[in-house]
Amino acid sequence: MITRRAVLAAAVFLATKSSAEQEGFVMTPASDLEWSYLADTVMGGVSQGGARMEAGVLRLSGTVSTANRGGFIQARTEMPAGLPPDATALRLRVRGNGERYFVHLRTTRTLLPWQYYQQGFETGPDWAEVTLPLAGFSASGRMMAGQIRPSDIRSIGIVAYGRDHLADVSVAALGAV
Repeated sequence: MITRRAVLAAAVFLATKSSAEQEGFVMTPASDLEWSYLADTVMGGVSQGGARMEAGVLRLSGTVSTANRGGFIQARTEMPAGLPPDATALRLRVRGNGERYFVHLRTTRTLLPWQYYQQGFETGPDWAEVTLPLAGFSASGRMMAGQIRPSDIRSIGIVAYGRDHLADVSVAALGAV
């Protein structure tokens, strides 16, 4: 269910400047967005974890297990209005436990639960800004469009995925550039 708060938070997110070169680039604090937790247990997997706000920062943590055809935990925020049409990348302020994490984008064209666009990013113990060009996202299947239209994006997921590991990643803010 998309709440009024989610729509307002998306509007704040969309109000960010559309170019990294513009002075005063603004990122939306993760605490201004509504996040939901999702794990592979919806399809029989056994990964465990949670997503919570800690001191204004989204923290996704848990144990990712590929047992029983599983392998992910995720925190997702809805973007009902998409991103600005001229957006070329996402920017995140992140830190983590040194593991590789992913952003999953769902669009108006990803109708099945296993369809998404994915791009990875590295983490470390210190806060860092990561820029993920939209052109660098890969489709999860061959039947999907190759390019993402920013205005078609409907959700952004922070995901621990694909291998057995302990997950611990925090996101302070996101923006579109």
